[in-house]
Amino acid sequence: MTTTSSDLRARAAEFALLPLRLFLGATFVYAGLDKLTDAAFLSATGDGSIGQQMEAVRDSAALPGLVELSSQSPVAFGIAIALGELAVGLGALAGLLTRVAALGGALISLSLWLTVSWPTTPYYYGNDLVYLMAWIPLILAGAPALSLDALLHRRRGRRASGARRAGSARPNPATASPS
Repeated sequence: MTTTSSDLRARAAEFALLPLRLFLGATFVYAGLDKLTDAAFLSATGDGSIGQQMEAVRDSAALPGLVELSSQSPVAFGIAIALGELAVGLGALAGLLTRVAALGGALISLSLWLTVSWPTTPYYYGNDLVYLMAWIPLILAGAPALSLDALLHRRRGRRASGARRAGSARPNPATASPS
């Protein structure tokens, strides 16, 4: 069997987003676990706490109202962000509901960019904007290779083609001749 350059290009295109998906997935899983296991972070006050971080960025954020709202219950907000990062990361790694996970990752990154990273100058030094942009290809394309989404898609396709074949084997009552 010969492989043409167009076959190789098609295979490369199929796997092109895999490194990005694995990097973002691993990074978000790590970030979520890091927050959940850091007792200092999951405190309303004190060095390294989510409460202290919110207080530090409130006046310089693009959306200070968002910071103020989350400051009403900083520990609950910290847990929600950590669980969100964990869910997004696991979804990206497994390639399960990849577009939904990527949208979640983009929204987390956007909220962090507009709050925590906003005062960073020049803007391109803030990593949250880069993460936001990195999620966009996964929102658009999903996970076509080595993913649960692709596996489910193939199974649905087999089931649908099997149903079509089974349906075509049955006589159509409208065209059946009377006996």
